[in-house]
Amino acid sequence: MDDMEQLYQEIILDHYKHPRNKSEIPKQDMQADEENPMCGDRIMLAVDVEGDVIRRIRFDGKGCAISQASASIMTEQLQGKTIAEASALIEEFVAMMRGEKSVTQSENEEWLSLSGVRKFPLRVKCATLSWRGMQKVLAAQ
Repeated sequence: MDDMEQLYQEIILDHYKHPRNKSEIPKQDMQADEENPMCGDRIMLAVDVEGDVIRRIRFDGKGCAISQASASIMTEQLQGKTIAEASALIEEFVAMMRGEKSVTQSENEEWLSLSGVRKFPLRVKCATLSWRGMQKVLAAQ
């Protein structure tokens, strides 16, 4: 394993072991509930939007390190963005995970940490689960 692969694994494990913005979500606050029946991953999202700016994203759920780390990364990267900016980032992330777009280290190191998942098509669903849930939340705004 080269130094970059090691770094990417460390980023994923850090977000998995110390998730950002993860908390219990009261049922009435839930705005999205996504599940991957292939592996049992489940992500619930609560999003606070003020005007057209995402003020806070919380998630809860269970699943593999990939799904949980990806949700943690997503919450950090989309908070403070407008709905339009967040929607564009979500589309860009999903395109990267499908192999339709490349991302350089200077653009987004955290996304690159998840890019190795593309080698395993079933795991791509794990990485994009929270992002697709967020897409649904924003489409309803």
